Amino acid sequence: MAYKGLDRITVSDIEALGIESEAAKRLHATLTNIIQNYGPATPHTWRNITAHVLSPELPFSFHQMLYYGCYKDFGPDPPAWLPDSLVAHALKALGLEKGSAIAIDMPMHVNSVIIYLAIVLAGYVVVSIADSFAPPEISTRLKISEAKAIFTQDLIVRGEKNLPLYSKIVAAQSPMAIVILINGSNSSMKLRDGDISWHDFLETVKDFKEDEFAAVEQPIEAFTNILFSSGTTGEPKAIPWTHATPFKAAADAWCHMDIRIGDVVSWPTNLGWMMGPWLVYASLLNGASIALYNGSPLGSGFPKFVQDAKVTMLGVIPSIVRTWKSTNSVSGYDWSTIRCFGSTGEASNVDEYLWLMGRAHYKPIIEYCGGTEIGGGFVSGSLLQAQSLAAFSTPAMGCSLFILGNDGVPIPKNEPGVGELALGPLMFGASSTLLNADHYDVYFKGMPLWNGKVLRRHGDVFERTSRGYYHAHGRADDTMNLGGIKVSSVEIERICNEVDSDVLETAAIGVPPAVGGPEQLVLAVVFKNSDNQTADLNQLRTSFNSAVQKKLNPLFKVSRVVPLPSLPRTATNKVMRRILRQQFAQHDQSAKL
Repeated sequence: MAYKGLDRITVSDIEALGIESEAAKRLHATLTNIIQNYGPATPHTWRNITAHVLSPELPFSFHQMLYYGCYKDFGPDPPAWLPDSLVAHALKALGLEKGSAIAIDMPMHVNSVIIYLAIVLAGYVVVSIADSFAPPEISTRLKISEAKAIFTQDLIVRGEKNLPLYSKIVAAQSPMAIVILINGSNSSMKLRDGDISWHDFLETVKDFKEDEFAAVEQPIEAFTNILFSSGTTGEPKAIPWTHATPFKAAADAWCHMDIRIGDVVSWPTNLGWMMGPWLVYASLLNGASIALYNGSPLGSGFPKFVQDAKVTMLGVIPSIVRTWKSTNSVSGYDWSTIRCFGSTGEASNVDEYLWLMGRAHYKPIIEYCGGTEIGGGFVSGSLLQAQSLAAFSTPAMGCSLFILGNDGVPIPKNEPGVGELALGPLMFGASSTLLNADHYDVYFKGMPLWNGKVLRRHGDVFERTSRGYYHAHGRADDTMNLGGIKVSSVEIERICNEVDSDVLETAAIGVPPAVGGPEQLVLAVVFKNSDNQTADLNQLRTSFNSAVQKKLNPLFKVSRVVPLPSLPRTATNKVMRRILRQQFAQHDQSAKL
């Protein structure tokens, strides 16, 4: 859609969006005054529009009209939020540029956070397991970590459904884990021999005196948490966090999201993924409170919770925002206490995040990208720089970024370019060992030297734009990011190849939508009979979904099935998934046009 420049917008244009005539006149008068003072197309024009014209109650189409009108001829990376001008001027004037392992498999609520901290304070090591995992995945993680016990509960709530959690632990049949059950709605559940209820567990320490306990001192290199990669290439990597890692999380939160004493921080997540422990440390070590919502963040209950808890920093993933926007479930709630948003997990979409900013009177969105092995982020946004939607504005504090050219050598640091991302090897809090793999081989072997030091492998493709912003373009290898979870093509293909006897082989491809946003899972299918024209592709997609969600992850969804006569291969018979990714992305772009 073509948008007019701001100085060409009329009262009639505003009325055409469903805004009442008198209101349209007032809005147009304010807009005209801003244009006279700041011009029709500058970042400061947009800043004053968000402060004096736009509000969450106005139609989102009006927000889009002004945003795209202001930046009609601006070029790439228009800033959606600007820092306080006094701070920006000051920075410019200064010349500154912009023991035993105990597992937890529970939702993120007060009990689980208390248990997490108690394990760490007592000198044990937390083993983080996501409550969405199937029994085989739980078993694998318990065996790798050699967990001696596991905290869980009987049921978890997913929407209107109560799903078994304790029974999944039992089905994992791990011989080294004794389950300690946190009773939920089914307190009369029969326990397996050797397991213990939460009530009985507390009874074992009923005579405990608080002054008898003191936090156990540990050296900084001692483990505090064992987390896991998503298992993109077979067995998941077991990644230990040391006692330095919490300070990495807290430093990122303080530096990039301005989390401070008295703040209220909410971020829907789970202790099984790095953002769960990150949230605990990022909030509490900075003197902030954590706002924990016991339920799905997708409905209207969570936006009301954000309002009532007076959340000051709200973390999201793009798929949550997409649901809020499509269902309008945040309508009518007051989010005026929010000072900034944080976003991580997957690629974001400009329009969806413009809409999100509008719900909180255009507070900034801090894009944040990192990894479990880093304990936080390596690239982020900042409240001291102009923030562009769906873009990162700076390396995270203490991190160095390098974009490798086609020759494998870093391109000059201040030049634009696209390539595989490498990281400086010295990052406080980042991993230095793996429990079940050689850390050097995984992250450093074969990487180029820079100033005498071997760079650290990350594996994403990144772009640095002419304006100095960074954009992520997915994995450099054959893994994909589905809903914030990295998964290998091979894992999905292994499952889908067994779904239908007519299927010869499949190729799982993560394709970014033409309009931007998270990758969508597309399955290329080769049938045993290459002339097969009768296959019901919708039914096949349903069957693929059922198998993938049951055997791999309930959050994954096949968006499309594409029949092909054969898969493109290299001379050594390897499937060239990148070729398919390019073809599907070009097809989607052509369809959009």
